Amino acid sequence: MTTAVTAVKPAPSDIAREHFAAEFSFETDCWDVHDSMAKGADFVLLDVRGPALYAKGHVPGAISLPHGKITAHRMSQWPDDTIFVIYCAGPHCNGAARGALRLAELGRPVKIMVGGVTGWLDEGFELERAVAA
Repeated sequence: MTTAVTAVKPAPSDIAREHFAAEFSFETDCWDVHDSMAKGADFVLLDVRGPALYAKGHVPGAISLPHGKITAHRMSQWPDDTIFVIYCAGPHCNGAARGALRLAELGRPVKIMVGGVTGWLDEGFELERAVAA
């Protein structure tokens, strides 16, 4: 019996290996970001949601930079080889992909933190709230 899962055969192992290995150059996960931030991150973490959502709760250590505001001028404050990890609300949001595309178009190294805020909370990690001015 063939099911919807097996109707299309899996890729050959060598092709599957290349595909899945490549994913790590585009994405990281919440656990690895949390662990790296605790050890002293070697990347800049960007929250690409709007300022109001950032203020309500964001990953500790993240900088608020909405994806629509990612410009060459704004990014010039960091060296060209700075690695950026970006996130948005979660799997239902394409803001991280939009931000990653903008950074890539500027020639900046970038990864997406898969899961975004939703994934962060699912892992049991706390959010930080912006302090009112």
